[in-house]
Amino acid sequence: MSVYRVLDKLESYVHEGTWLPAGYRILSEERLVEFVEKIRSTLPKEVGRAQIIAKDQERVMRAAQEKADELIDDHEIAQRARTTAEVVLREAEERARKIREGADHYAAQVLAEMEARLAAAIGSVQKGRAALTNAPKPVAAPQQQPLADAAAKSKRAAFDLHTAEETGELEPVDAVKA
Repeated sequence: MSVYRVLDKLESYVHEGTWLPAGYRILSEERLVEFVEKIRSTLPKEVGRAQIIAKDQERVMRAAQEKADELIDDHEIAQRARTTAEVVLREAEERARKIREGADHYAAQVLAEMEARLAAAIGSVQKGRAALTNAPKPVAAPQQQPLADAAAKSKRAAFDLHTAEETGELEPVDAVKA
């Protein structure tokens, strides 16, 4: 017997029931339970499987939603990590730029000092050569005059030191003990 046929019989039974006032009918509980049991027994096995699949579908949907939430969280974490990495990289590049600028400035200062010392040394060499050859002293250019004066003072100090060592007023440097 098919489910539809049992449902048709149930419907007929309900219509044949005894009428009461206020639109109620009297039906036999045993007879109704009998129809329900017939309906259950005539339902195809696929309906039971469909119920299992429906329950499974809810579980699968929940699992898929949880996985999607995890992926979204992972994506947000990765996005935050990228942003943080970009900030760190920019800061590192800025620090490197400042370090390079500082190093360049320091190198320029050192080279300027070396240039001044070399100019003083060249002035001393020129005066020494002039003294040895008894040649007239070359006239220094106005901008080289301070360098020449510094060289002359350096030479005079070395001469005075040497003279003091020879006269015994000062112990030679080699004789000084630590």
